[in-house]
Amino acid sequence: MKIPLYLIKGDTIALTCPAGYMPLEKAQTCIDTLQKWGYEVLVGKTLGSKSKNYFSGTDEERLNEFQAMLDAPEIKAILCGRGGYGVGRIIEQLNFTAFKKNPKWIIGFSDITVLHAHINRNFKIATLHAPMAAAFNDGGFKNKYVQSLKQTLEGAKANYACKSHRFNRTGTASGELIGGNLALLAHVTGTSSDIQTKNKILFLEDVGEQHYNVDRMIIQLKRSGKFNNLAGLIIGGFTDMQDTQRPFGKKVYALIQDLIREYNYPVCFGFPVSHDKENFALKCGVLFQLTVKEKLVTLTEQ
Repeated sequence: MKIPLYLIKGDTIALTCPAGYMPLEKAQTCIDTLQKWGYEVLVGKTLGSKSKNYFSGTDEERLNEFQAMLDAPEIKAILCGRGGYGVGRIIEQLNFTAFKKNPKWIIGFSDITVLHAHINRNFKIATLHAPMAAAFNDGGFKNKYVQSLKQTLEGAKANYACKSHRFNRTGTASGELIGGNLALLAHVTGTSSDIQTKNKILFLEDVGEQHYNVDRMIIQLKRSGKFNNLAGLIIGGFTDMQDTQRPFGKKVYALIQDLIREYNYPVCFGFPVSHDKENFALKCGVLFQLTVKEKLVTLTEQ
């Protein structure tokens, strides 16, 4: 796995929206903070665009801007302003030739899972599942999750811990870390962006889904073999879950626990990776050790 260069003061971070629309003012604190961290910030036209629909621009506009940022050697990292939906519409048209020669950090989560999966599968270059622009707002730039993005960009090795959960399966696992948003990992199944999970530590999170949707997507990953030969499994936050008028019958963690009951590798529930503020920066494709004990879980970069 190839690791992009870590950043030094004066390096340029580009800010773009390859999927859903985001007003420029919602990203201003992020821009200001990145500059205070010592970076130059290049703001793309898709951020605060004049788009009248859901997306931050036409497919062509979003594609062209992201392509230009991938190709520009002076840009050392690309921070996606937000996720939403839209990367899947342009991923096959992106040309990664220059990126392969000069890798840079691709940063984001949610819909940006498509980029993490695609780059991991096809180019074996590490990417960064981490907070995006809105996470900096309302004092968020001070919290340990946004600060973990700063530390990671500067080259610090991750060493995270969280409380244990009653559904956990204890043990220790080592492997490359891979994963992201459950809905998007289900979305890329069977495509050129489909992830390979053998001997890896898989992490999953999601937001705003019906319980039966989570059940269906976990079963899709299960039927496609994604859980068969894992080193370990991390279940992050499943926030703002919804239930049908006639209840599904199980809460989200309980239904996931039931579907993965047959496997014997370590499993952690409730790890702080999510659509909420609890969202540590995670290097996809990098070797980690997951240790699940009775009262504590640690995830340590190797």
